[in-house]
Amino acid sequence: MDYETAELEAYTNSLILTKDSRHEDWDTLGFQAKAGDQFKRAQIRYVGSGATGNHESDNRTIASRGFTFSNMLLPPGAEGPEHTHHDVEEAFFVLEGEVEVGIHRDDAVEKRTLGYRDMIVVPAGVPRSLKNNGDTNALFCVIIGAQKPQIPTYPETSAMHGITRD
Repeated sequence: MDYETAELEAYTNSLILTKDSRHEDWDTLGFQAKAGDQFKRAQIRYVGSGATGNHESDNRTIASRGFTFSNMLLPPGAEGPEHTHHDVEEAFFVLEGEVEVGIHRDDAVEKRTLGYRDMIVVPAGVPRSLKNNGDTNALFCVIIGAQKPQIPTYPETSAMHGITRD
């Protein structure tokens, strides 16, 4: 919708995404459950397709113009496997629960637990992982600094190494 030519009310409405219009997509990262049930988690998209999906036809989202924004829901015990975004930084902002974030280098990992309103920004090229060690769901914002990032890679140290999307 074009700002200059659209009716202002319709244009304004096209910019708003409500909680009630979102849904938990448990399938977009479902291929990762091949490596274990602990990798089951839900993506809740707002802007763009996120980092690993192809959801350009999802009419509930706003098309990305320069970043993606989604929420991730990690049930207790759920993990986001170690992986690397080579082309973009990725930020996590915790809304509910706690998320353990791991920053990886070779065989070493440095972990920090983030809680309500805590944030981490992971630069491009830095491997990271996530885990919910709590007994309640963790919900956090995921912001990725590109309209459509490259598919991340999974190093040999990741549980996803060798897992295919089919």
